[in-house]
Amino acid sequence: MALSETENGSSGDVADSIVQTCVLGDFSESSETRALLSSLLEVHGDTGTVESATQRFLVIMNRYQEQPHLLDPHLEWMLNMILEVVRSETSPPSLVHLAFKFLYIICKVRGYKIFMQLLPHEVADVQPVLDLLSKQDPIDSETWETRYMLLLWLSMTCLIPFDLYRLDGHLESDSGKAREPTMDRILAIAKSYLLVSGSPRDAASVLVSKFMTRPDVILKCLGGFLDWSLTTISQTNDQSMRNIMVLDGALQSLATLYKHGKRDDLLQYAPAILQCLEQKHLPESSQAMLRKLGVKLIQRLGLTFLKPRLAIWRYQRGSRSLAANLSMSQSTAVATAATPEVETQDMEEDYDIPEEVETVIEQLLLGLKDKETIVRWSAAKGIGRVTGRLPKELADEVVGSVLDCFSFQETDNAWHGGCLALAELGRRGLLLPSRLTDVVPLIVKSLTYDEKRGACSVGSNVRDAACYVCWSFARAYEPKELEPFVTQIASSLVITAVFDRNVNCRRAASAAFQENVGRQGTFPHGIDILTAADYYAVGNLNNCYLNISVYIASFPEYTKAMIDHLITMKINHWDGVIRELSTKALHNLTPQAPDYMATTVLPQLLPTAVGFDLHGRHGAILACAEITHALYKLGLQTNRTVVDIISSECVDALKNIHQTLNDKKQYRGFGGELMRPAMCCLIEKLSLSKMPFKNDPVISGWQWLIDDTIKSGVKDGNMVVVVSALSTLCEEYYQAELGKADSQMQDVLVSQYIEGLKSHQMLTRCGSALALGCLPGFMIQSKLKQILEGLKQMCTVSQKEGTFTESRRDAVRAIAQVCGKVVVCAHGSPDSALCSENVSEVYAALLHSMNDYTTDSRGDVGAWVREAAMTSLMEVTLLVASSAPEILPPDLVKCMMRCLAQQAAEKIDRYRAHAGNVFLRLLHSTEPAVPHIPQQEELLSIFPVETTTSLNWNAPSQAFQYITQLLGLPQYQYHTLLGLTVSVGGITESTVHFSSQSLFDYLRGIQDASAALTPFGDTLLSIFRDNLRNDRVSIPFLKMLNQMLANSCFEIFTTQENHQFCLDLLDLCKEFRKAKDISKLRACISVFCGLIQFPGEVRKKVLSQLLMLLCHTFPVIRKTTASQMYEMLLTYDDVIDPEVLDDVMTLLSDANWESDLATVRPQRNQLCDWLGVPRPQAVTKSPAQVS
Repeated sequence: MALSETENGSSGDVADSIVQTCVLGDFSESSETRALLSSLLEVHGDTGTVESATQRFLVIMNRYQEQPHLLDPHLEWMLNMILEVVRSETSPPSLVHLAFKFLYIICKVRGYKIFMQLLPHEVADVQPVLDLLSKQDPIDSETWETRYMLLLWLSMTCLIPFDLYRLDGHLESDSGKAREPTMDRILAIAKSYLLVSGSPRDAASVLVSKFMTRPDVILKCLGGFLDWSLTTISQTNDQSMRNIMVLDGALQSLATLYKHGKRDDLLQYAPAILQCLEQKHLPESSQAMLRKLGVKLIQRLGLTFLKPRLAIWRYQRGSRSLAANLSMSQSTAVATAATPEVETQDMEEDYDIPEEVETVIEQLLLGLKDKETIVRWSAAKGIGRVTGRLPKELADEVVGSVLDCFSFQETDNAWHGGCLALAELGRRGLLLPSRLTDVVPLIVKSLTYDEKRGACSVGSNVRDAACYVCWSFARAYEPKELEPFVTQIASSLVITAVFDRNVNCRRAASAAFQENVGRQGTFPHGIDILTAADYYAVGNLNNCYLNISVYIASFPEYTKAMIDHLITMKINHWDGVIRELSTKALHNLTPQAPDYMATTVLPQLLPTAVGFDLHGRHGAILACAEITHALYKLGLQTNRTVVDIISSECVDALKNIHQTLNDKKQYRGFGGELMRPAMCCLIEKLSLSKMPFKNDPVISGWQWLIDDTIKSGVKDGNMVVVVSALSTLCEEYYQAELGKADSQMQDVLVSQYIEGLKSHQMLTRCGSALALGCLPGFMIQSKLKQILEGLKQMCTVSQKEGTFTESRRDAVRAIAQVCGKVVVCAHGSPDSALCSENVSEVYAALLHSMNDYTTDSRGDVGAWVREAAMTSLMEVTLLVASSAPEILPPDLVKCMMRCLAQQAAEKIDRYRAHAGNVFLRLLHSTEPAVPHIPQQEELLSIFPVETTTSLNWNAPSQAFQYITQLLGLPQYQYHTLLGLTVSVGGITESTVHFSSQSLFDYLRGIQDASAALTPFGDTLLSIFRDNLRNDRVSIPFLKMLNQMLANSCFEIFTTQENHQFCLDLLDLCKEFRKAKDISKLRACISVFCGLIQFPGEVRKKVLSQLLMLLCHTFPVIRKTTASQMYEMLLTYDDVIDPEVLDDVMTLLSDANWESDLATVRPQRNQLCDWLGVPRPQAVTKSPAQVS
């Protein structure tokens, strides 16, 4: 269990870091908040500062979203500071709105229920709040926070203990018109805001709950308000957004009213409201929020119909008071806490239940099956609340109705709602222990509920809710009540925590298991399992299946349950990843129950392996393979073969799987994509298990399947499985004697796969190359020359054609694999060993692949080949260096190291990193040491041994500062600069920045040393000359050259007229003037403008080239040339006669160079005259040339 301990350790570190990050001690930004609130008066006029202050305040407050209680000591002074601004008569409206916005932010974090209690609610506050609210625009989307907070404030002022008519005084205003009474004003405001959109509607419902429950308002307004609400509900449909908002407000206000109002006041209206809701058919509405509010209101009506009472029959565990629980001994009876409004013991068992309650319960049960979680959750809470006021018999009927949700005819919504309802009933003590025998099996089923829907499945919410039920049961029942069900619950929770596909379900099951271990104390090995399967450990699916499951299965109470679950629920899962993980888990679990696997599980799987269900067939074949191989490995420990462990019937059934699938034609079509790799996996495992099938006809069938799969082609990941099966099949069944191949099969297979390398199908080529690479060493003996020639031929021919990139990649890998399986001997036979005669051919093929820059619609696909070539070169070089270093020619090693240096300087991070790591691996290898590395001492000084671990080649900021140092080594200068060219002249900002920065740092160090700069310039010209027709290099080269000229890297050459470097560079650049590629022409123009700094004939020739480009066929090139020349003359103002400088610059900037050539040419000729450059003469093609 070393791995598990490591994982647990790391997860503990993660937990500690999260705790340190998230758990706050107090409100540490108190002084900053005070400063922000004090600055409101100054910032409110400027939009920018208002946004900045608001955003900063949001950031501060949002830190306390998870721990809002830390704000409690500071709420009062923050509130007072803000209200001081609000109450000030000098505060402009914009400042008032800003203050309320800050108030809302605090309210949102702390929660309105707590925060609104701090709002002042004296008599003097009523009229100002009312007046301020009356001035607001209900539809202004910018100031909704003001209205929201004012409505909450008005809600608090409604708590004053005086009749509201006393606040009215004389109802005549100064103008003589009658003023509206305060009560009517508040009611009108509440009604108006119930009909608007947004958060103010929620605050209006709070206002209704506070205002309509006042004794004076009940007498005068309650009936009228309820009539208005019912009329609104009846006359409104949910077909438009406006009507939906109106219905939402009316339903929300009634729900809050019935939540906070007294039963005696509201009971008389409840039947009418219930009838109205029935007629409205809210459960059929398409709006989830309306359905939720309907359920919420119906449960409140149900509670109104029933008298407040604590069910005397409910199951009780402990007291609500923690202190009482701690002070009581285990033997003392539990006292029931009584509340003033609750009738407790022996009262009215014959109490008549109103008929309407049946309707309420029916609606709530219907809500449990709703398609939205918020509706089901509200219905579940309603079931719990209403059931708590029913007599025992009726309550039991409700429980029975809830259990009806757990029918396989019901949808996953009903199962989820049923689980939530059971959790609520259990939590409230309304699910009696006598019902547990019915409930627990249903919960166990819910923990593994997974219903397939099309290409996926539903049920994760059901499993999550079932974990919540188990969690609530742990808190609700005494250990003795749950003791008969401990094994079922514990096993089911462990299975869900380890094997569930959904991470939330695994974590929920882990939490429920933890709760049961802590509260019940009866779960077997609870603490040990919790340590291994905690919240963080179960987050990784692979860890759960392959490590945690093995540890938990070591406890016999869980072993068979876990195996059975994998067999029945997981190997036929719709997700292929789960099926594969399940079979690997079965392999790991086999040592825990080998006899059970051999005698029960394997015979159970074999019929499924040839069944009709595709996923079941796939999983069963993989499971048979893994279990058989695990049994074989166990047999090795006791010197038993696998046929001694499993029955002969099972052996025959395993052997016949291929023929059965082939007869049923199940290798064809979509199913074949799953069956072929699965069967290959079975072939591999049975071969590894040394099944006694040698010379059996089944071997021919297996070989046909492998060959046909290679020929037809499968995806990359599956091809690995296929060739792995081929390797083990050859190893086990094609040896005539130890180390010697069956010559007939060897000839057939090798020639067949070499022929496959010439196929017109990409995947066939890939499979054939990989197949040759995986053949055992004895199959390659006497065929090495033939195999290498075939692989080399495919690499070179297809690279020239630019096709079959993936097959070249696989061929390059295969070359290294084949070389690794034969002996390395200087004087060996080239047909059986890697020797001095064929080593050059191997290196030539691999080095040729290092220059594969094929591109297609996917981008630089040649990089796949280059990466494989780098890996293969490293493997072959280390292999040869360890066995026969004398056959490594120095030229090959030099060429290899140069190519690696070039790749390590290129632009793609991944391949640069790979090349860099290979380069350092070969450089620092001591066992074996690689001979003939050019300038090895200098390389070791640039790359000391610690860089093998510390240098991050993926980061351009680190890699290029090392790579550019290779420019100082003559042996590596050309290739390093060639690689740097595509990085410096690339388009990736970070790569361009750091590569150019490192290059210029190097050049600054040698720009005054002609002895170093001249060879560098020659190398630069060589690269340019070699790649004139290669756009991959030439365009980035021009961009790099432009940067070098702009940074005055060749300033030393400007002191000498007509320096040869400048003349050669200009001649090469002139080659591009006739190009048709816009990007190439633009780069060339930039270089010409940079070359103007060199005196002598170069300058005149540059001006001549630029002036010719001013009359280029492409208007965009003419415009670009004029613009670049203008900037050039600004930078190098001494290159032309000062007397004409202003005229030249004016013409360059003012002329329309995108006009037709007839208009542009005279202006260009004028520039020629001013600059003293001969006018270019148009070349007229002769009739013979035109024809």
